[in-house]
Amino acid sequence: MGIIRNLSCDQLGFFHTQGFLVLESFASDDEIGRLRKRIDELLDGFDGSSSVIFSTKNHSHAKDNYFYDSAENISFFFEEKAFDDEGKLKQPKKLSINKVGHALHDHDPAFKKFACSEKMSSLLFSLGYKRPVVIQSMYIFKQPGIGGEVVPHQDNSFLYTEPTTCTGLWLALEDATIENGCLWAIPGSHKKGLVRRFVRGDDGVYFDRPSPSYEPKDFVPIEVKSGSLVVIHGDLIHQSFENQSSTSRHAYSLHIVDTDGCRWAEDNWWIKWYFC
Repeated sequence: MGIIRNLSCDQLGFFHTQGFLVLESFASDDEIGRLRKRIDELLDGFDGSSSVIFSTKNHSHAKDNYFYDSAENISFFFEEKAFDDEGKLKQPKKLSINKVGHALHDHDPAFKKFACSEKMSSLLFSLGYKRPVVIQSMYIFKQPGIGGEVVPHQDNSFLYTEPTTCTGLWLALEDATIENGCLWAIPGSHKKGLVRRFVRGDDGVYFDRPSPSYEPKDFVPIEVKSGSLVVIHGDLIHQSFENQSSTSRHAYSLHIVDTDGCRWAEDNWWIKWYFC
């Protein structure tokens, strides 16, 4: 069964110890179907004339105003390997998109309905939120054969509040396996705190320090069935590898922060009116 009310003591204990928690069957087949149908409709309406390539390796997308504007819009980002040497798509548009974001929860009724559902609110209050808001959301495709790697990172790096309050909610819309690029995490790594921030200055956006190196053996795979929700602490080190399989790995990812007793950092990569 899905989560309807509060998390149990065991679930909270696991989350605080490990830094993540898997809630199986959080979304019904009907809910998943509605989200997948809606994203197909959005892709049908996207002509491809305005977009950028998304990469967590060099963050070249972060130099483009299209990326900044996506904070308040529904925007489309292509996979790095979607194009040939002449800049033409190597496969159909629907198999070339990396993600759609970052304000699906604000502008699309289907995604907003799920983001603002009673079970989402109950989950967040169980985690100790007083006045939570969805600060960003995105639909991630992890396309077969070309779905790009997401390098090790912490969500608090990008969505920083004082004190830190970000939690990631990652809904599997298809089975996520090692073969098709499931999440990997270092259990307990959130206890070491935030290691660096992604900030915006006069010359654009950048990390305020180099990334630490991590031992591959410290990561564990988080393989989940469609409908499962992965709750991710904002300081947890997590990543995903390229999808080299023949199956996609769709997910709806949301990030939550608290607006009660917290301050949105002025040098975050975008300004949010919730804190103004």
